Amino acid sequence: MTWTDVEDPIVVVPVGSCEQHGPHLPLHTDTTIAVALAQDLASRRRDCVVAPPITMSASGEHAGFPGTLSIGTPVMTDVVVELARSADWARGVVFVNGHGGNVTAMERAAEVFGHEQREVLIWWPRLPGGDPHAGRTETSLMLALAPGEVRFDRSEQGPVPAMADLVRHGVRALSPNGVLGDPTAATEDEGLELFGRLAEHLADAVAEWAG
Repeated sequence: MTWTDVEDPIVVVPVGSCEQHGPHLPLHTDTTIAVALAQDLASRRRDCVVAPPITMSASGEHAGFPGTLSIGTPVMTDVVVELARSADWARGVVFVNGHGGNVTAMERAAEVFGHEQREVLIWWPRLPGGDPHAGRTETSLMLALAPGEVRFDRSEQGPVPAMADLVRHGVRALSPNGVLGDPTAATEDEGLELFGRLAEHLADAVAEWAG
């Protein structure tokens, strides 16, 4: 697109991460899922355009694993805020957040957007019963979206610690393989079903927000 192709759209920004996802999933797993959801939304709504994804975000909880790159929560907050501010030419901005570690940054940014009365929606997947990281949920989604990037023969089970312990100690101290959950039972069919549910949730949220 050129600037003359963009006319009063809703800008959809996929938000991913660059972090370990166990021995079987790629570092860009969160980005892959966020981009796919953003593209699905744009296919449903002609008023949406998909921006380039944010590929590195707040991943401090995965410190110590090779491949993990993090910009930290304060910087991530500023990135989200400044991106939305720069899109004043748009009708609104939707952040499709694929990484749970960004929650604090997103909450802080949302406070700024509320104070500035900006038309911004921050959305992230919520699947009751899903495991926390690189487990059955994410592995199933990746089998559906990018099966060639899943090294399923390397999938291993990991613990599911309390969130307070994760925040206090980080993933490395609690799960040497980086997995929080059990990816060994993941399937492509389950991934397709999960993606369909998430895509519907996102579309419904944007429809309600956009009025």
